[in-house]
Amino acid sequence: MKKTKILRSLIITSFFITIILFSGCNSANEVNAQTNNKLVPENQVNKITIPASDISDNAKWYKYEIGGKIVSFFAVKDSYGKLKTAFNACDVCYPEKKGYRQEGNYMVCNNCGLKFAIDGIGTENKVSGGCWPGYLPSKIEGQYIIIEKEALENGKWRF
Repeated sequence: MKKTKILRSLIITSFFITIILFSGCNSANEVNAQTNNKLVPENQVNKITIPASDISDNAKWYKYEIGGKIVSFFAVKDSYGKLKTAFNACDVCYPEKKGYRQEGNYMVCNNCGLKFAIDGIGTENKVSGGCWPGYLPSKIEGQYIIIEKEALENGKWRF
């Protein structure tokens, strides 16, 4: 009888600790996402531009609406000063719609916890599947990061 009560108490306590831990993580991610997202205005026909001077080693998140879907992406400067862009989702964890957060020189998946060095982001994942910030091609023209709307359209399935 005592063993049953102890076991029941342990199960109930474990359950509540799990609930508290997960609810704390989710609220922190939601605050992070809400305070860093900028809605990108539709200012050009086939491309969007972001001033390169706006980007630092602290990631900035952006949102863009395509056909009723909000596509989220981020831009960040790597340790060599190169500007990187990526979708705020991956091929595997995208259904959870949790995206990434930055921890120092790493982007961390808010769903599975995998870490990715910012220096390596911005390359195309040659093998489909796997958690990796979704490839979003961009280029630098003058003082601007240029992202083709077609690239955003091609990645909207993640959102």
